[in-house]
Amino acid sequence: MSIEFNISNQYLRSNRKKGFISFISGVSMVGLILSVMTLVTVLSVMNGFHKELRERVLSAISHSYISEYQGSLSDWETIQTQINQHPRVINSSPYIEKYALLNTSNGAQGISVRGVIPELEKNTSVLLDKIKLGDNQLDKSSILIGAGLASQLGASLGDKVTLLTPELTSSIIGIQPRFKRFTVTGIFDAGVNEYDNNLAFIQLEQAQKLYSMKRKVSGIRLKVDDLFQAKKITRQVVATLGGNQYYGIDWTQQKANFIKALNLEKQMIGIVLSLIVAVAAFNLVSMMVMVVTDKTADIAILRTLGMTPKRIVKIFFYQGITIGSIGIVIGLILGVLLSLNIEVIVSSIESIIGIEFFPKDVFYINRFPSEIHLSDIIKVALGALVLVILASIYPASRAGKVSIAKVLNHE
Repeated sequence: MSIEFNISNQYLRSNRKKGFISFISGVSMVGLILSVMTLVTVLSVMNGFHKELRERVLSAISHSYISEYQGSLSDWETIQTQINQHPRVINSSPYIEKYALLNTSNGAQGISVRGVIPELEKNTSVLLDKIKLGDNQLDKSSILIGAGLASQLGASLGDKVTLLTPELTSSIIGIQPRFKRFTVTGIFDAGVNEYDNNLAFIQLEQAQKLYSMKRKVSGIRLKVDDLFQAKKITRQVVATLGGNQYYGIDWTQQKANFIKALNLEKQMIGIVLSLIVAVAAFNLVSMMVMVVTDKTADIAILRTLGMTPKRIVKIFFYQGITIGSIGIVIGLILGVLLSLNIEVIVSSIESIIGIEFFPKDVFYINRFPSEIHLSDIIKVALGALVLVILASIYPASRAGKVSIAKVLNHE
């Protein structure tokens, strides 16, 4: 261990005996600890929120779907058989997705109608497993609606509702929209407003009749063995079908804006909180300048003993790095501990003050999930260390420029 490092450690110990210098050093270290701890905790909570949102949204959609450019699949049974032969496709289900007006005795609302075969749909999406009231069985006259939609329209189990479609039909009284009466037999709650407030399920055959699709479907939804390989697998499946009329869309394309928004949000929050770490790190500059000023007599003595300015610079540089490193390590430890226990802490605060931070009826998620990523810890540690190094350079270089003659004359 070098003599410069030993002297810097002795200065750290001696500073503890000097009230003001010790106080300033402590404030600088506490500021760095709190900023690092905050950054680690917020990034971990953001990871938890993102994971929760992704799981809720992606579990409600298929990994991918395949259709024709003309907008519908005619011989879908044959195509589905070919799709299921692919070794990486776990399940598939045909569907029809169209818009309609849902009319109840309490009002009307435009919604998305999905015609499905329940037994197959449950293999590619969890929506039909999220039944809050009733069951997920569908017959010719039954309809499943989301909890949010039921609340908005005041609909409940057993209520009669009417679906009006954009398809026109001719009758004695003239041309009018095609419609059909259904009975609400189930209400699902996926925890995602996009589906709970705007989606309804009916039997596939009824959807074909309502939208004049005969034996056609909108497409076939796929569940593959690797979520993150969905794009590659979908391309392979489309290639096996032959012809240029087919195309596939995977979940990264279906929810591209959603995923980009999540990543951008985390990046922006990370940048903003990094500025707090930067402020805390550069507080070391003022603290170290005061230390250098306090040690000018010692610097002069060391210089007269033959120590070069370069070695003087190392002494105070090591001192700044040591103080900063201690603050970073303690901040990381406290940040990890806080992240692991954030839900318990927030629940305790909510029970004490009587306020719910994330009401279930307003937000997708009503708790504080947390997920610690090692990559985030490493980035925070390295980023804070770089800032500490930059903050230590100026005071250390200033120590190396102390004039021996002026100090000795003053003494």
